[in-house]
Amino acid sequence: MIASHVQTLILFPWIALGAVWMMGMLFTKRTVRSQSIGQRSLHLLFVLPGYALVGYGWFAVGWLGKRFVPDTSTVALAGLAITVAGCLFASWARFALGTNWSGRVTLKQGHELITTGPYAITRHPIYTGLITAVAGTALAIGEWRCVLGTALIAIAFIFKIRQEEPLMTQTFPGAYSAYRNRVKALIPGIY
Repeated sequence: MIASHVQTLILFPWIALGAVWMMGMLFTKRTVRSQSIGQRSLHLLFVLPGYALVGYGWFAVGWLGKRFVPDTSTVALAGLAITVAGCLFASWARFALGTNWSGRVTLKQGHELITTGPYAITRHPIYTGLITAVAGTALAIGEWRCVLGTALIAIAFIFKIRQEEPLMTQTFPGAYSAYRNRVKALIPGIY
């Protein structure tokens, strides 16, 4: 009951994040090199079902529809706060990346290595923000389908990181290696 009200509110940070993405797509550099269709498909194979599990209530059948946390205002509001924080962090990272951004693993014309702002906290702050936001949404909804969806999304981004890192190392050989030694990939100080 309580979670249903928060589920309505939780749409707003996601809509705002979508607007940031849509506007940002208008201002990107020309792509010089992009990942293969096979590599992109591997990422989508996990991320799309993940978002579907979290975002669509019609997956709430059987054990997937069971709650893993109590339906309380405290839990739902904590989930909402985590979602907002994740969306804000991902947006900050998207702005910091500027015209170098792409939804695919790509190399842009005049590509720059960004290591400041959120990129000083994690090497892939957009993914950190998105996973955090999804985890917050999962907590607010409180169903096992969302836990499974969050896990699939995290796996998708780990695959994407493993595709991105060699490209960045090749493009910025000394600088990216030093950056990689200094800053963790997703979770500050841990991973």
